[in-house]
Amino acid sequence: MSIGKLSSAIVFAFLLLTATASRAEEPAATLPPISHRIAGGEFDFIVWDSNSFTKIGSRFGESPKVLASENGKQVSDRLNAGDTVHIDNRHIVPIEAADLIEVNLPQRMLFHFEGGRLSGAYPVAIGQPGKQWRTPTGAFKVIQLQEDPTWRVPASIQREEEEAGRDVEDEVDPGPDNPLGKYWIGLSFPVIGIHGTNHPVSVYSYRTHGCVRLHPDDIKALFNDVDLNDSGVIVYLPVMLARLDDGRIFLESDRDIYRKGTGGIDAVKALARADGVDSLIDWSRAGEVLEDQEGIARDVTLGSERARGTPANSIAATTSDRKARVATDASRGIIAEELPPN
Repeated sequence: MSIGKLSSAIVFAFLLLTATASRAEEPAATLPPISHRIAGGEFDFIVWDSNSFTKIGSRFGESPKVLASENGKQVSDRLNAGDTVHIDNRHIVPIEAADLIEVNLPQRMLFHFEGGRLSGAYPVAIGQPGKQWRTPTGAFKVIQLQEDPTWRVPASIQREEEEAGRDVEDEVDPGPDNPLGKYWIGLSFPVIGIHGTNHPVSVYSYRTHGCVRLHPDDIKALFNDVDLNDSGVIVYLPVMLARLDDGRIFLESDRDIYRKGTGGIDAVKALARADGVDSLIDWSRAGEVLEDQEGIARDVTLGSERARGTPANSIAATTSDRKARVATDASRGIIAEELPPN
């Protein structure tokens, strides 16, 4: 069997497993197979102007609260031109495949594989926690690619706007006021799609009406890389474990925003035992990572300085093929080209 077919078979089997679990009466707590890849990295970002921890966090895929804390600040603290902000936006890649668009909802991350290569990793906004607006899970196909889309406002959103006392529109023409942004990727799911935004700071949040929302620069890159009938999958994986080629073990724990369950430390231990890495993990540190739910891949390797809490270097080695290029120009509007995890 070819690598591509084998990867597709693994993904399909995993989807069947998670779908079965999510239909059960108890919350789903299925952990994915152990991963072997991390996207993103650690780097220093030089503030230019009009920046905040919320804006920076939404752009790079790190919680503003975690970002501020790791820089010895509060989320509300003002950032001045010339300030250096250390960013850690490492995320475990849940599923590796030959060709796949994958979205992990608790992570608020989209990963794009082409020819077995991770070609993009982008922060996203997903559906709100309320059951009406949750982003669905499952496999999909790309069925539409549209530049400068017109937004035909669903009746459910029109009712919500009316109840809130806001003006109600049936359609929103292309342009700066269109919430879909400049690009729309229609999916085989009913109604929802992947699109841009006219409000970039809303990315890396749980704010949409079910769609997957990307930064304008990221949706442009993704739009240009995908084709009709490309395959994708949306999964719900709040907890993931990774073993890198150098032997280090990483654990990522995100908020269980849709309250489907995580399995907790017992599920992580079972996965580690099954992969033969349980003796390599600092379980005290792993427990802390699970409890903190910071949404960042953390080193939990037994005996590792990082697992014991030693402060990070300004630039740390990762499995990412691309190193972040840090410059003052990055905060002047070119951060999309150079710094997000690709």
